[in-house]
Amino acid sequence: MKRMYTGKTKDVYELENGDYLLKFKDDVTGENGVFDPGANTVGLVMEGAGRAGLRLTRFFFEKLNAANIPTHYIDADIEKATMTVAPASVFGKGLEVICRYRAVGSFLRRYGLYAQEGQPLDAFVEVTLKDDARQDPPISKSALEMLHILSAEEYADLEKLTKQISQVVKDELSKKGIELYDIKLEFGRLKKDGQVVLIDEISGGNMRAYKDGVYIEPLELEKLMLAGE
Repeated sequence: MKRMYTGKTKDVYELENGDYLLKFKDDVTGENGVFDPGANTVGLVMEGAGRAGLRLTRFFFEKLNAANIPTHYIDADIEKATMTVAPASVFGKGLEVICRYRAVGSFLRRYGLYAQEGQPLDAFVEVTLKDDARQDPPISKSALEMLHILSAEEYADLEKLTKQISQVVKDELSKKGIELYDIKLEFGRLKKDGQVVLIDEISGGNMRAYKDGVYIEPLELEKLMLAGE
């Protein structure tokens, strides 16, 4: 295998047949030993986080594929903490797309003059650049087009898919009495045809979920969601 990319929480390899292999790590983002899905650095290591993230990712990707929502997912090997995916390229040097149902995290830090902590938001979609040095700055649709990162049509696909995917995740969490506050997704273009698809993962490490008003850590979220599966 050829290593293509080393990331904060996973490594990417190219297989002989042209597919990609994602290797999940136990590293999670945060600061000063405290988990934060919006952080730009690896803040701590949680033993078992890689497999837990992959189990939840497989659960959600299979739900999405069954609903004909396009993803790059092919299959997963939990024991090896790996996921096989169709090759796709990111937009520019990478975008993160956040769907927000409540005002928390960086949204509250930016807009706290007007927003109250935890106030409901109507599936607000926000795009940020993956740029650690500049703390992942938000970017508008117009700027994305002007900088040739994506087209207007691709942005429309991105926004539509973000709301569809986030609603699926929200609905699945609600079945367990869990509320989704926000979720961070990544998208790319399939190499075979340029279709905009969900890539990367959907796990406790890239969402904020609460039960009875109490935040649920990633490993606990995986246990709650997959109990009995």
